[in-house]
Amino acid sequence: MRLVRMLGLWFGLAVTVGNTIGGGILRTPGNIAQLLPHQTFFVGVWLIGALYALLGANALAELGTMIPRSGGQFVFARRAFGDYAGFVVGWMDWISTCASAAAIAIVLGESIAVVTRLTSGAAGPIAIAIVALFTLLLLRGTSIGDRAQRLTSLLKTVVLGGLVVACLVGGRGVDTAAPATAAAVAQTSAFAAFMLAIQAVLYTYDGWSAPIYFSEELKDPDREIPRSMFLGLLAITLIYVLINIAFVRAVPISALAASPLAVGTVANTLFGTRGELLVRLVVIGSLPSAINACLLMASRVLFAVGRDGLGMRRMTTINRGGAPGRATIVSGLVTVGFLATGTFEQIIAIAAFFFVATYALSFVAVFLLRRHEPQAPRPFRAVGHPWTTGIVLLGSLAFLAAAIAGDRRNSLIGLALVIVSYPAFRLSRPAGVPLPSADPYLSE
Repeated sequence: MRLVRMLGLWFGLAVTVGNTIGGGILRTPGNIAQLLPHQTFFVGVWLIGALYALLGANALAELGTMIPRSGGQFVFARRAFGDYAGFVVGWMDWISTCASAAAIAIVLGESIAVVTRLTSGAAGPIAIAIVALFTLLLLRGTSIGDRAQRLTSLLKTVVLGGLVVACLVGGRGVDTAAPATAAAVAQTSAFAAFMLAIQAVLYTYDGWSAPIYFSEELKDPDREIPRSMFLGLLAITLIYVLINIAFVRAVPISALAASPLAVGTVANTLFGTRGELLVRLVVIGSLPSAINACLLMASRVLFAVGRDGLGMRRMTTINRGGAPGRATIVSGLVTVGFLATGTFEQIIAIAAFFFVATYALSFVAVFLLRRHEPQAPRPFRAVGHPWTTGIVLLGSLAFLAAAIAGDRRNSLIGLALVIVSYPAFRLSRPAGVPLPSADPYLSE
């Protein structure tokens, strides 16, 4: 069973942009301004983050073209480390992606409720309706999902571009640092402040790996996987840098420092009482593409885990439109379940540990597969390997340590889940029946 090849470069770019640019860029600049209260460093850290993300894409593009199967980093983990690693990575990726879709939907629901002047209690039902709508849309087929992703990502780009223009035209920012900000920085070493800032920036860039979730559905994965990630990241970098320049043009950097919602501070400065409405409209225009991308990705992970015998085989059915129908329905239902129970925030907090660990595993996989499968076809080879891959591997290990130190409770829960998942893994394997090969679809 194999998904249909019908996606092109424009989808790859759209899903990269749509999945990466979410609410983070509207909030994170406030944290960065507090840590790095100077315009040069404030903007420069986003370029450093972009370089690190490009090095990560450089490594994953090799794996994505070497193993062109839909399912995300689950595919690489199973190929390099075996069934159990694939089991853990696949299930946690699926659950956390559904939880992410729920978190984005509730923010979107809140903004729609405000704009339409409904009560705050309407946000939950609106969010559920949004997830249901996108799930039904994606069930119509992969081509419909492709169009929805491209249109919503285009809308996001236009909305954020309008925000940049509004800030540049109406802003009068100056390069100053508030006393409170200077005091906060004084309590932290320059290196520690930089590391905290770069960590926040890299979390905001996270999502650039989206094309590898659709590898076997791309018409020419050898070319479109690296192009989608590299060109997508260049577009994202341009948007992020322009937004940050626009913010400090609109308001003094001291006003951004410690702002819980940077875009709100900017909007209130430029438009006064109408600022909140502008923020809500930016959110409404920006977030649908992320929900569509998350649901698309979640269904592919569930499909891949089931196809490899580590999950429910029923999730491998493909409908007439070429989409994994049952996997799409179940992913949508789980997302709605998170919304109904309000448990998505806890899931995402625990999953932060797995997010960073999974990237580290994928970077290690580049080294292992180069050693153990040197003759395997690699249409794209990581440029500068092993140095470039080593840099992002060391970085991911550092960020994993920071994640554990910063949130020990949820990190310990994550480690406990790894331990208790082994019995579940053993039970998921049919007795006496070998699992499918990790790469039965490499040749057609």
